[in-house]
Amino acid sequence: MTRAVLDDHLLRDVLAGEVSDGLALVLSDHEPATTNLYLLRLCRSVVSSAGGALTGSWPIRARQALGRRLLSLPDDIEVVPVRTLAFRMAEFVDAFRLSTLGAEAVAAAEHLAGPLCVWTGDDGPNIRSALTKLNGDYRTISR
Repeated sequence: MTRAVLDDHLLRDVLAGEVSDGLALVLSDHEPATTNLYLLRLCRSVVSSAGGALTGSWPIRARQALGRRLLSLPDDIEVVPVRTLAFRMAEFVDAFRLSTLGAEAVAAAEHLAGPLCVWTGDDGPNIRSALTKLNGDYRTISR
């Protein structure tokens, strides 16, 4: 089974057990994966006293529960090591004018030969364009 790279919003949903129909469809034939920077953004949101953009509307107990899940991230969720992606990321930053986060997401999807799945609210035209030029699979998922 191939892997699907999930952005921080979709990773949050998986860890919280709030998987939308669209995400469930992706996960029916892909194992979940994410990037180091998506994982970091989600952790930062949980740790922030205000909850950040990803978890700001969540009650403190729900954020704490998510934090515990992040500390013991399930083994079936792969996080591709940056050392595996770093050189390709640098190429993507240069070739496609991507942010480091975007370059890591594109490189991870390429490395895993799977789709990059992002929440519709985070649909990035530069990331989408880069993956299109690389013949990659870019999917937006709504909640």
